[in-house]
Amino acid sequence: MVKYLTKRILIAIPVLLMVTVFCFGLVNMAPGDPSDLYLSQNATQVQKQQMRKDLGLNQPTYVQYIKWLGRTLKGNLGISFATRAPVTEVIFSKLGATLELLFCTLLLSYVIAIPLGIICARHQGGWLDNIIMSVSFLGISIPAFFFALAVVYIFAVQLNWLPTGGMTTLGQSSGIVDRLKHIILPSVVLSLFYCSNMLRYVRSSMTEIFSENYIRTAISKGLSRRKVLWRHGFRNALIPIITVIGSDIPKMLGGAVVTEQIFSWPGIGQLTISSIGSRDYPMLMAINLIAAVGVLICNLIADILYAVVDPRIRY
Repeated sequence: MVKYLTKRILIAIPVLLMVTVFCFGLVNMAPGDPSDLYLSQNATQVQKQQMRKDLGLNQPTYVQYIKWLGRTLKGNLGISFATRAPVTEVIFSKLGATLELLFCTLLLSYVIAIPLGIICARHQGGWLDNIIMSVSFLGISIPAFFFALAVVYIFAVQLNWLPTGGMTTLGQSSGIVDRLKHIILPSVVLSLFYCSNMLRYVRSSMTEIFSENYIRTAISKGLSRRKVLWRHGFRNALIPIITVIGSDIPKMLGGAVVTEQIFSWPGIGQLTISSIGSRDYPMLMAINLIAAVGVLICNLIADILYAVVDPRIRY
């Protein structure tokens, strides 16, 4: 097991390095000049060149990358061009809000999707299966921004049940109830696609498992359907489910960009949009680095869970 994990970690290191090279090149190819943020429209060419020198933008791209990589390995992600604050401080001030949203999204998605997927597999072809699968296809097809605007109009504007955005109510103490009210709509919008997608995978996996001979044998021996389902069926269906979960979590980081912007959620997604608008290269590189590390960690956890679920992988 230790050898298996060590191999996976060693593979992840060059992958992370290539991701940083690609992201750094992509960020630096973006149109616009960050030095324009600090200068007036009447600034002379000499002033522009001096500002680019102060920001370290006058050097070749590969030199900038090597210096950035050296600082990053020491734990220094640089200074934000837009706020002139350390990037690490800004990132950590926003990271908690995004993690809270992602946790609620994961919980809501899989608590709903896994039981419904099992129910659909047990009643395959029935009216209940048809209704649930039709709703799941609708959930996959609806664009997130359209669904977000719809739920805001219905539940926040018309019914006035929930707030339109933000993380807390301004001018009030941020209690648990108030935070829950604010997170309901963003987490529902973000979980719509992932809940529908996971439901289809669970249904497909469990349908295949229910058709296996060992399931029929266990039932014919007199074991209860519930025991057969959880002890024999669900565990064998976990490998494709783990694969989907491992790929869903990184996708949620991308989905959070749109959702946080619509609901004014003060997280990494909203910070990404503002950093793009202000050409904040250090902030964008830090966000890309965190996203890449998150993807690699999720894949590593998925590999570990594979070995836990399937003993053949451990050997």
